Amino acid sequence: MKKYNVAVVGATGAVGEELFRVLEKRDFPIAELIPLASARSVGREIEYQGKTYAIRELTHKVFEEQKIEIAFFSAGGSVSAEFAQSAAKSGAVVIDNTSYFRMQEDVPLVVPEVNPKDIGLWEKTGIIANPNCSTIQMVQVLAPLHRAFGIKRVDVSTYQAVSGAGKKGMEELVIQMQKFFDFSLDSCEAKAFPHRIALNLIPQIDVFLENGYTKEEMKMVKETNKILHSDFEVSATCVRVPILRSHSESITIRFEKEVSKEKAQEVLKQAPSLVLIDNPQEGKYPMPTLATDTDDTYVGRVRVDNYDKKILHLWCVADQLRVGAATNAIRIAEKWIENYQK
Repeated sequence: MKKYNVAVVGATGAVGEELFRVLEKRDFPIAELIPLASARSVGREIEYQGKTYAIRELTHKVFEEQKIEIAFFSAGGSVSAEFAQSAAKSGAVVIDNTSYFRMQEDVPLVVPEVNPKDIGLWEKTGIIANPNCSTIQMVQVLAPLHRAFGIKRVDVSTYQAVSGAGKKGMEELVIQMQKFFDFSLDSCEAKAFPHRIALNLIPQIDVFLENGYTKEEMKMVKETNKILHSDFEVSATCVRVPILRSHSESITIRFEKEVSKEKAQEVLKQAPSLVLIDNPQEGKYPMPTLATDTDDTYVGRVRVDNYDKKILHLWCVADQLRVGAATNAIRIAEKWIENYQK
């Protein structure tokens, strides 16, 4: 099997670190690994498969100089805006974990279990976009149900872990919880979030728009239909919760025809990367503690609405840093190699 020169842009961030773990776990075919970050991170090192790699400075020339063939970007939208096209022009396929390219018409937005054929559009720009973390786990659930029953509308409420805000979000929760046990929580200053996150819920992720929704909520609305090549209605309410890892979602789906719990469960059981855990009478249902550090999306609490047999309610959980970022990006790269490289 051919091996590739692989760069990770944002090597010191939460998603970057997770990319190295998943690349190693999946034994990705790497010839040379090139960790890239800003100048202030140069000199630091990362470990991969028992070897130590020095972090190099991200520049426009490094992609050509290092003959990089696959570049994972996870350093923020402004970094992708400045450097991703340089990587693509040098001949690398760029798999971008930020929101910068997602809704650009000529850039494919891909969840490999849902729309793998869209990867083939990468040649237009050399860039493939990784969707929003909450969108990824939701469309993994929606896609098989849409094929089976036809979706008309989706309403989703998310319960998003602080890992969605990166290392600074996780550190802020830990520090605030330490202060709670020191009886000094009132002295905490919120930095990563608009309010204190410890022992709290914040019904705001990203900034509010004129329509009353946040940018995070509108990402879910727009990205879902782009990925599924659909036009059904979507409404989202995104909430930050004091959990370190793994996002949870309560999803209500209206279908074109009546659906039974049993038929829906059977469809979900057969869908790729989904694990059905649905025995609430015995306390068995998805939770963040089950999903963390795994590459699957967990589904449960499946039930038909009491008043309308065309409406289904369910609950899903997935690790935001894995399924919602690193794992999806690497699955894109694996599909790209499998179908477009000889």
